Amino acid sequence: MKIRMVSISLIVLLVIIIGAAGQRTEVKNKVQTHPFGTADGKQVSYFILKNKNGVEAKLTNYGATVISLKVPDRNGKFDDVVLGYDDLKGYEDGKSYFGAIVGRYGNRIAKGKFSLDGKSYSLSTNDGPNHLHGGVKGFNKVVWGATDSTATAVRFTYVSKAGEEGYPGTLSANVTYTLTDANELRLEYDVTSDKDTIQNLTHHSYFNLAGPDHDILSHELLLNSDRYTPVDPTLIPTGELANVEGTPFDFRKPAKVGARINDANDQLKRGKGYDHNWVLNGEAGKMHLAARVFEPQSGRVMEVTTTEPGIQFYSGNFLNGSEHGKGGKAYAYRTGFCLETQHFPDSPNHPAFPSTTLKAGQHYRTTTVYKFSTK
Repeated sequence: MKIRMVSISLIVLLVIIIGAAGQRTEVKNKVQTHPFGTADGKQVSYFILKNKNGVEAKLTNYGATVISLKVPDRNGKFDDVVLGYDDLKGYEDGKSYFGAIVGRYGNRIAKGKFSLDGKSYSLSTNDGPNHLHGGVKGFNKVVWGATDSTATAVRFTYVSKAGEEGYPGTLSANVTYTLTDANELRLEYDVTSDKDTIQNLTHHSYFNLAGPDHDILSHELLLNSDRYTPVDPTLIPTGELANVEGTPFDFRKPAKVGARINDANDQLKRGKGYDHNWVLNGEAGKMHLAARVFEPQSGRVMEVTTTEPGIQFYSGNFLNGSEHGKGGKAYAYRTGFCLETQHFPDSPNHPAFPSTTLKAGQHYRTTTVYKFSTK
């Protein structure tokens, strides 16, 4: 009888051990989730993704935002290479779109007006006379759902109701962030609508591969582009696809961001530096090189590949110290840059540009990858 009881006890113990091991495996395979506050009466969290190399991405479902991204330099020292805030209030109050997904329409639409299917629409205007990054309350200022989380990926979802900021159709947006063991932060977008609409979601991290104590002028930039879209005085494309040859916009070979940024050039004056869309070489819809950035001091390299037809390079011209970020640091002039993969600005008003119309029931899927290495 005692032998039987001992045998049963051993079996029970083994079941407990195996069950506990299974629970530990399950926890290990789940993303680390932490409370980040509340916004619009909804719970906001942040999520930590880590890969086997020690690279760490911290994300929040407020604005589907990258809060921090820690990658190594050539000596193995990890630093945060994106600008942002320490708490949720910073993102609620902030005006620079740090790390967020912007939409429905990233970039500008002239005077907030466009026509679709024979009907005219008026969007909110929040950038002088124009509509910028989704309007007064774009996707960067809403709480997204968070689903399908693993230790290295999290999927954010947001449903934008018909009429929000003036857009037609109820649009469902899904953005999945994945941190790979190749030190890639991969963004996959899947967007659909119940009615014909326009959309142009993009990601708006401000990068500084040397850290925010430095400006970004010594970063060496390559853009895989022969043409760019010049802008009018309100930064709306004129419709021209201008050749970069012989201009400060030629980054077909790596050049320092600051090498020509202050040239006597009307386009640079209008953008107060670089704030323009480049027409990417390569077939839209297929992955192709968009940009590569090298920071000499740290040795960090960031390569951007995408299925999008364009990329907006913004050199942080409107940072002026008024935005206080992590650790209370004032983000000064040109201490961060953006590389926003996208369709072109104001495309709904330029039939020759790649279309941003999303037909009812269709899915728009696109991918952008930020890959980090050193040399």
